[in-house]
Amino acid sequence: MVSREVEKLLLKVQKPGRYVGGELNEVIKDKKDVDVRFAFCFPDTYEVGMSHLGMKILYSLFNSRDYIWCERVFAPWVDMEELMVQNNIPLYALESGDPVSDFDFIGFTLQYELSFTNMLNMLKLGNVPVKASDRTELKNIVVAGGPCACNPEPIADFVDLFFIGEGEEVDLEVIDLFRECRKQGKTKQEFLELCAQIEGVYVPSLYTVEYNLDGTIKSFTPKNGAPAVIHKRLMKNMDESYYPDNFVVPLVEIVHDRAVQEIFRGCIRGCRFCQAGFIYRPVREKSPETINAQCKALCENTGYDEVSLSSLSSSDYSQIVPLLEKLTGWCKNEKVSISLPSLRVDGFTDEIMDRIKTVRKSGLTFAPEAGSQRMRDVINKNVKHEELMQTCATAFAGGWTTVKLYFMIGLPTETMDDVADIANLGQAVVDTYYQTPNRVKGRSVSVTVSASSFVPKPFTPFQWEPQDTIPELHEKQEHIKESITTKKIRFNYHDADTSFLEAVFARGDRKLNKVMELACERGFHFDGWNDCFSLEKWLELFEECGIDPAFYANRRRSFDEILPWDHIDYGVTKSFLKKECEKAYQNTTTPHCREKCSGCGAAKYGEGVCFEKR
Repeated sequence: MVSREVEKLLLKVQKPGRYVGGELNEVIKDKKDVDVRFAFCFPDTYEVGMSHLGMKILYSLFNSRDYIWCERVFAPWVDMEELMVQNNIPLYALESGDPVSDFDFIGFTLQYELSFTNMLNMLKLGNVPVKASDRTELKNIVVAGGPCACNPEPIADFVDLFFIGEGEEVDLEVIDLFRECRKQGKTKQEFLELCAQIEGVYVPSLYTVEYNLDGTIKSFTPKNGAPAVIHKRLMKNMDESYYPDNFVVPLVEIVHDRAVQEIFRGCIRGCRFCQAGFIYRPVREKSPETINAQCKALCENTGYDEVSLSSLSSSDYSQIVPLLEKLTGWCKNEKVSISLPSLRVDGFTDEIMDRIKTVRKSGLTFAPEAGSQRMRDVINKNVKHEELMQTCATAFAGGWTTVKLYFMIGLPTETMDDVADIANLGQAVVDTYYQTPNRVKGRSVSVTVSASSFVPKPFTPFQWEPQDTIPELHEKQEHIKESITTKKIRFNYHDADTSFLEAVFARGDRKLNKVMELACERGFHFDGWNDCFSLEKWLELFEECGIDPAFYANRRRSFDEILPWDHIDYGVTKSFLKKECEKAYQNTTTPHCREKCSGCGAAKYGEGVCFEKR
């Protein structure tokens, strides 16, 4: 419900539908009837935020409680932000149109390190003090969760508390504690100290950090009874875990405009660069019956004619074929298509193909991640060249002509020959198409090769590794370009400048807070977007603050260094990650969780793949 003032501005912006609310299935409550108001902020545009599954789940979960009203807030794009600032219109929530400063909780989901500046900018636009120490009352409690909360230190000064792990239970526990504290007249400080006792809650203001002379961390000390280690929260039974039966249906086209169904959490594979593969361990599956019922309800309540089965690796779902049988039973009649967005090369079978091509065919996407077999062994990808070719031949025989291949450059131990093999692998896929006798006749093949730059992330075996410098990454990008000899291959690559900044924030410590504060004062935002990002300006800020960003991005850590996130426990032991890093240098792979337990530590949760009968 937007105000008259906002209405007047809408004709002057690119996509007015981003800013008005009023969509099908949005939740409206009477302010008088609720006890706690929660502004769920997504630090990116409406189109990106409305595609995010975590927001859909928590929005519906919070609003299922009659005493909570959760509303959505997105970062206004540059044109709208400019008009809001000129006209003194504070950032507002879509459901009520009320400014963010009216809310008890201001919650951010942190999916990407380069959205940190958007988070601070949104607080500023909402007239909420950016630093946690300047918000002294028991209101405007700024909370944050999501994958980037696993190293919260670069933004520790701005967030009152972080949710570590999965939020469905812990978020509500904190909200209920807030109601109780407000009833008893407790201070914000008392509330935060009580929050720190809840498993999965990290209150950064209750910890002191000391540094060595070389800039590394000397010690991390809790105070006021805060725990020395913060353990992540985990949803153990996915069938009983809350899942919405409808989503807010957007007014403008969003990035992933379809019904989304989560089929399991975690990943059995253990690719050594992949943060999600470690922080969401162990794998916990939903039953085919639950997934089928939830898909049906979602399609009925939203009108979507496509349902996407979401997971880190859909073909690793142990009952994928029975599930697809159940789904195609009704999807065919209802003309609903099923997409499996994250298929593994070695998981694309004739059976799966027959099920997903019944309604509508789109391009297929696979992620070999590295061009040479040696590099795939280094990163523990466990995919053979022959498997990829066999999979592509299966797809081409089934009528597909478009394949996207995702790779990474700058991985530990990589040589220029490994880099050239990315182009060679693309060429081998093109050749396979023309060698497939029963392919679609009269159509040519299109192969897209995409290369992103390796970013070392916390809680992975490569968390100690240096990132390649920007010139090294540019050299590798050029080498792939020069190695491609056919027009049938399109080459895309990710900007090395943004990858560098991502690495700085991914492994940064609290010293980066002053850079973040200055970036907010200077109006930095949308750093993940080329329109707004300037590495030059960032480098000036680092210099002004006396910080060398290469210290975080391009420096190899020693195994005994205290890392900025060592006081947080995601269930995978540091000794296991170290062992995996050492195996990478021996080009040795580790079997996946269903083949053999590698003793990563996640079995302590007592659930999931660790306890499946093999």
